[in-house]
Amino acid sequence: LAVYGTGSGGGIADGDMPVASKEVQAEQLAEVLLELSQYAGGNGVSLSDGIGVAAFDWVAWLAAAAEKILVSDDVRRGFLTRADMCATQWKAVKPHPAATESQPIMSVIVRLAQRVRMETGQPDISGVMADVERLLQESVGAVPFVIAGWKVVQIDLTRIDFDALAALFAAGNKATAAARLQASLEQRLDRMVRLNAGRVNYADKLREMIDRYNQGSKNIEEFFDELKKLAASLTEEEERHVREELTEEELAVFDLLTRPDPVLTKMQETSVKNVVRELLDKLKRELLVLDWKQRQTTRAAVQVTIEQLLDGGLPAVYDRTLFARKSAAVFEHVFAKYQGNGHSVYTDAA
Repeated sequence: LAVYGTGSGGGIADGDMPVASKEVQAEQLAEVLLELSQYAGGNGVSLSDGIGVAAFDWVAWLAAAAEKILVSDDVRRGFLTRADMCATQWKAVKPHPAATESQPIMSVIVRLAQRVRMETGQPDISGVMADVERLLQESVGAVPFVIAGWKVVQIDLTRIDFDALAALFAAGNKATAAARLQASLEQRLDRMVRLNAGRVNYADKLREMIDRYNQGSKNIEEFFDELKKLAASLTEEEERHVREELTEEELAVFDLLTRPDPVLTKMQETSVKNVVRELLDKLKRELLVLDWKQRQTTRAAVQVTIEQLLDGGLPAVYDRTLFARKSAAVFEHVFAKYQGNGHSVYTDAA
C-alpha cells in the first residue's frame, strides 16, 4: 500500500485496509440474505418458514419449495446465483457473530439449492457451497431438521423412469417433473451430438421449446407433453444405427455422406455403407496412430485415404462438387473425433 497506494492514483489512502472489516462484511451478508429472501418470496417461497422444520415435514417443505423455484430456467438460475452469493459472503464473514446468527437461514438456503440442483442432475454443491455445507454440519448446535442418514444420490437422468415422472406430474409436482425431464433430454442430447453432429437439430428443437416456455407462450402441461414427444423421438434416433445395421461411429460418417443430400436408392445406400465400413476400418488399423494430428505427413495421409476410398466407392450420383464437400466434411469429422491409436469419442462413450 505504501508503494502503490497514496499518491499513485489508485485511490488508496493512508489507513485503508486491503479487505473490508468484519462489520462491513456482516452488513453485506445481511444485504444479500435480504435480497435472496425477497427473490424467493417473490416466487412463492418463504425461506424463513423452513427454519426448524423437522423430519418428513422438512422433506415435504423442500419438495414444495423446489417445485416453485423450478418453475422456469430464469427463476432457477436467479435463485442459485443469489444462493451462491450468500454462501460466499457467509463463509467470508466467519467467525463474526453474524455468521452464527444467520446459520439457520443459511442451512435452509444451502439445502434448498442442493435440492434444486439434484432435480436437474447436478446434486453436488460445487465450490464455496461445498465448504459452507461442511461448515454447517460441523457447527456447534447443528440445525435440528437434518435427517440422520439422509444423503443426496446422483440420478442418472438418461435412464429415468418416465412412468414415474408422469405420476409425479399428475400428483401436482409439475415444475419438478418438467425440470427433471428437461435435464434428462439435455444430458442425452449432449452425448448424442458428441457422437453425431448431425443430431444438432434435436438440440436446437429442445432449446426452442425451452425458450417458448420461459417466454410464457406455452403452459406447463403443453411443455411437458412436448418434452415427452421429443424424448420418444430421441429414443428412436438412438436406435437408428441398429436399423441401419451400422455402429454409432459408422452412422455418423454415413449421415455426413447422405444428409441432407443426395437422394439415394436402397442399392446406393448399401454402397455408401460399405465404403464407410471400409474407410473406418482402414483408418483405425493403419493411419490413426499416436499424435497423427501433430504431423503434416500423417494428416495428409488420412486426408488422401479418405478421398481415395470415397472416390472409389461412392455412387456416381456424387458429382465432383458434392464429392469435394463430403470428403472435406468426413476429414473434419475424423480430425475432431479421433485421437491417436484409434481412440475416439465412441470408445469414451462405450
